Amino acid sequence: MKRILHIDSNHPLLKSQLEAAGFINDDDFTSSKKEIESKIANYEGIVIRSRFQIDAAFLEKAVNLKFIARVGAGLESIDCECAAANGIALIAAPEGNRNAVAEHALGMILSLFNNLNRANAEVKSGKWLRESNRGHELDGKTVGIIGYGNMGKAFAKKLRGFDVTVLCYDILPNVGDANAKQVSLAKLQEQADVLSLHIPWTPETDKLVDENFINAFSKPFWLINTARGKSVVTADLAKALKSKKILGAGLDVLEYEKLSFEQLFTSEIPEAFQDLISAENVILSPHIAGWTFESHEKLAQTIADKILLVYNPSPQNAVLEERVTGIGGFFFKSENPEKLRDWYHKHLQLSTDAYGCTFWWKDKAGADCSTQWSVLAANTTYFEPSKKEFMQNFRVRNLETLLEQLKEEGVAVVGEMESYDYGKFGWILDLEGNKIELWEPIDSAFL
Repeated sequence: MKRILHIDSNHPLLKSQLEAAGFINDDDFTSSKKEIESKIANYEGIVIRSRFQIDAAFLEKAVNLKFIARVGAGLESIDCECAAANGIALIAAPEGNRNAVAEHALGMILSLFNNLNRANAEVKSGKWLRESNRGHELDGKTVGIIGYGNMGKAFAKKLRGFDVTVLCYDILPNVGDANAKQVSLAKLQEQADVLSLHIPWTPETDKLVDENFINAFSKPFWLINTARGKSVVTADLAKALKSKKILGAGLDVLEYEKLSFEQLFTSEIPEAFQDLISAENVILSPHIAGWTFESHEKLAQTIADKILLVYNPSPQNAVLEERVTGIGGFFFKSENPEKLRDWYHKHLQLSTDAYGCTFWWKDKAGADCSTQWSVLAANTTYFEPSKKEFMQNFRVRNLETLLEQLKEEGVAVVGEMESYDYGKFGWILDLEGNKIELWEPIDSAFL
């Protein structure tokens, strides 16, 4: 039997879905790391948040481990190289709390710009000071994002409602999209009014924001950190706040946090942190940006889905192998048929030849079938923004993941994904401006 050890509590749907799939789930929320090590050989999987570090010594005893699932965004508490060398799959869930983190970062910016924390405290103490609490508007500013993965992209998406310029810097090339222009670090430091960090904690990002980094900015700026506390040198931040090189800071994470994220100080409070506590232009929260009621459930669902993919890579994981699983018949003219066929082969992985591509499927009785087509009214606006009066529809799996992949590949994504009781829908444009509807169906809705 497939046994999983859960060493941190999570949303109950995680265990219920795994149990339904035939897994045996054991809880141990209190034993020491050494005690867990003594029995980890009995398990194929372990689910953690941040209770302790999974290092080489731990993995040496985990002789039957197939996966480590961390219910969170990062894997810094795991010896990833050792795990990979032992063939252990590593699972994280940045998709589960990226929206929560993005909203928290935006809330911190707006609170800083409008002095909301200070004004709230003053009014509650009987003070009515309007002029000293005059705020700033986000519109017209340039927001710089360092780290343009799940979190950075989600934050940039939230900024679309503002008239701002969004720049991103990442160690990976070609990650910019319609929401943020990728630039060099020097260009970001030259132009940014606001800096938001969305980076993992690595040797490269440890103490990244120090005095030299701060002084490299051309303008005074606001700093938001919802990523990892050890990426910012607190003493240098406090100094920059006093000199007004940094105009204000919103920190959900702190340099002083323990790896478990459950504690802050066990001894005397450092002087630099005392400066942050007393500063009116600093907002602090206890590592809760991704800690919403909604993300609690999303994280668990994401982890459940990914664990099942470890054991059942097909068909759920077919988005990485065969993205399109059904197609409605269509025929259309093209100025460059060969180039267009290559585009569909590359981005949607259709098995194309000189004649096109044909999909067949079987019904429950095993009979060969093809998908149907629909006729729409002549005055429909359903094809917008396509310049041609038709639209293709493809059945896909894991639509949200696929849309993110297509964005990274430079494919134009139209609007937002929409969900209904019969499935999820998203839309893209091919290189000639033809609109394509991607459909992740809920087939049970048609029974």
